[in-house]
Amino acid sequence: MAGTDEDAVAAADEALYVLTAVLLTPAKFPSVLGDDYPEACSALGLAPLADGYGLVLGQDGDGARWTVVVDDVSLVAVAIASWDCGMEYDLSPDERSVVAALPGWPLAVAVAAPGVPAPHDPDPETADGPPLAPPDTSRWGPAQRRLGADEIALQWAMWREQIDDASFANADEAQASDGPAEAAQEEAKDEHAEQNGQEAGPGKHGGIQRVLAEARGYVEKPPPLGRVRSSFAPGDARTLRADGPGWSLVARTDDIAFVLLDAEPGEVLPVGRGPELPGLLEALEKMAVRPS
Repeated sequence: MAGTDEDAVAAADEALYVLTAVLLTPAKFPSVLGDDYPEACSALGLAPLADGYGLVLGQDGDGARWTVVVDDVSLVAVAIASWDCGMEYDLSPDERSVVAALPGWPLAVAVAAPGVPAPHDPDPETADGPPLAPPDTSRWGPAQRRLGADEIALQWAMWREQIDDASFANADEAQASDGPAEAAQEEAKDEHAEQNGQEAGPGKHGGIQRVLAEARGYVEKPPPLGRVRSSFAPGDARTLRADGPGWSLVARTDDIAFVLLDAEPGEVLPVGRGPELPGLLEALEKMAVRPS
């Protein structure tokens, strides 16, 4: 929950009752919108500026949903930090910082402003384009997969304590291939074996092989901005997040990794350290985008 219901910001020449706000930057963006920063910006029709944006979600006096995009990222970051600490903060960006006022909300918001009609899309005549709407997360797919990775990163200790290190393959066993092509071939072999009632190769999982191969490829050829992000973790460790076509990876630089795949609904696949994973995580950490 962010801000007070009375917070307001001038946008599109009309008062906006602020409900919440989020950052849209290379290092921190709503991952439900895309695998990387440019993709998340594209979902809102925005250019991927290097400094990013702040997104202010609220309702106008008629109750219509609006997303106000501002370029004063620091102001929005301070507001979010204050709200997270349980403090009030009047988020009122200067009108000169407003980049756009977009109809609708790109994310689900569970609260509403008091004293105005229930949240609804603006009248098409007052909106410049179709209203934004949250991605469909009712079925397993890219959006739900990324939200799952968000949850693992947020609740790492809870997920980690469920894993017996002896119960899954080490990273060196899962990395039998040298690249995406070989990984895809191995995945196809495993799927064929499973379809015919046979067991896949011991310690091998084609999907994990492909993810690790593509992650290694990121080290050699940098991916779109925000595909690999680094954030705080206890001690000297960092939490790493990497995404790609059909997959998400969450890891601690001093521990294991978890992989989620579009092709395996609801499954969370652990990857042990072995001799290979530490080096990969170290290389990804060096190239990852960090919050400023």
